[in-house]
Amino acid sequence: MSRSDTSDLEAMNATPAAEINSEDWRSFFIGYSDIVLVANSDEVDIDELTSRFPETTLFVFFNKVYKVLSEPFRRAAVLVSRSGAQGANLVKSGKVSKVLPYFDKSSFLGIINLTIGGSERPSPASAFGDVKVRHLDLTDVFAPFYPPTSLPTSGFALCFWLANLQLGVRVTLAGFSSKRSERYQVFDVHDWTFEQVVLRLMYRRGKIDILGRERTNPYAELSAHFPEYSPTEIAFTANEVLGERLVNLSSIVDRLMHVTRFLRFVDRTYKKLKPKTQKEKRWEAMEGK
Repeated sequence: MSRSDTSDLEAMNATPAAEINSEDWRSFFIGYSDIVLVANSDEVDIDELTSRFPETTLFVFFNKVYKVLSEPFRRAAVLVSRSGAQGANLVKSGKVSKVLPYFDKSSFLGIINLTIGGSERPSPASAFGDVKVRHLDLTDVFAPFYPPTSLPTSGFALCFWLANLQLGVRVTLAGFSSKRSERYQVFDVHDWTFEQVVLRLMYRRGKIDILGRERTNPYAELSAHFPEYSPTEIAFTANEVLGERLVNLSSIVDRLMHVTRFLRFVDRTYKKLKPKTQKEKRWEAMEGK
């Protein structure tokens, strides 16, 4: 992407603050031909993934990397640790010492403590131990356009930001499908549909790559094969079919809710009797202020 191009940031009225768009960050990523963002997903085969990319690739991992790594990673890598209201999640959960051994010290570039949104707080570099730490606050990037009732996922946020830093490198997503796996859940605090729409638009414009995803949109190709149907007709019909499928799905969910009502009653009762954790007590105290 050239500097003369209108970036996604500008198009969405989300021009970043100077400190996150600085030459310092650009110099951090300079020299790499590829930046690969690796999701903690069952879909990621780390050996197959590393064989795809040259030695000039920087791999970006997120939080609990033992979900995708089974031994120290020996390629150039950085770890993104997302923060919450109480600081970095890895620090808060006491898992820093558990994740760092999964990186080879000779090729590990350190941790990026990522915050997005006014409620998220960074942790001091000292809290991560003897490792290089950088802090990155992307709140101003997403406040103007991301759905206000949700928070961006770390992978989406970093991908969007990197693609608009104009680094001249290829940014690739691996394992970012937003699908719930058998082992790992997806969280409702994020707007997965919105993010997938933005990512696929960027992908089809050639601004990023997504492994396992076709660049062409079969619905967009319909009007080329059937010129008698306009793109608007196709879009309206696709929405009609999708709406019907969602209605049918809702009826099935209603039946499941009816069948499982006793199990949900037991679950609610158990939660009421279960002692509150320290985290829950802190949240209640914060909400009461």
